[in-house]
This record gives sequence, structure tokens and C-alpha cells, in this order.
Amino acid sequence: MHSGRLLAKLEGIESREQAKALKGKPVSVPRSALPAPAHGMYYWDDLVGLEVVNAQGLLLGVVQGLFSNGAHDVMELSGDKRERMLPFVPAVVRHVDLEGRRIEVDWGADW
Repeated sequence: MHSGRLLAKLEGIESREQAKALKGKPVSVPRSALPAPAHGMYYWDDLVGLEVVNAQGLLLGVVQGLFSNGAHDVMELSGDKRERMLPFVPAVVRHVDLEGRRIEVDWGADW
């Protein structure tokens, strides 16, 4: 419960004490149980490992992970020269090609 609303219920967990025993433990569901993302939306797991290139075709890095900073999502990239963090927002992310394993961004190589 959160603010008087049920956010999630796990099968077999019927009491607050049982729920507290799971605090800090990972919870997962099979990918097949998740709905297909809407157009232009992505599961973070699908973006990990994709190459990120800018408009000039320069490889900026490979997505290692994502996180939310409260304002927007951020991609963590690692590359040959340095690690980078890029906002995952429409003004930066121009195209995501899951099949081609590539994300095209509007981002300078020296930023």
C-alpha cells in the first residue's frame, strides 16, 4: 500500500510482515508477462548494448545502463575514450533502431 492505494500484490504474500521480509529483495516477472511497449517507448533492457552514434556518424559509446534522475531518463555510455551520460529525451534521441542495435542522437562528440 502507498497513499492508501495498492501498488502491487505478490502471490502468496498476504500480510505486512511477509511483505517486509522481502524488503530490498529483487522482484521480477517473465518478459512474456509484460505488455508490448507503445510506439516510441522502450524497455530499458532492450536499449542496453546498443551503439549510440551522433548525426556525424561518430560512435559515442555503447549503452551500459539507464536511470531516471527525476526529470528524465539518462543513458550511461561507455566507449573507447570515455564514459558519457546522455539524456534520453526527444530533443537528443533522434532514432532508435532495435533491430540494427543502434541509437542515433543529436549530440556533439566533444560534449
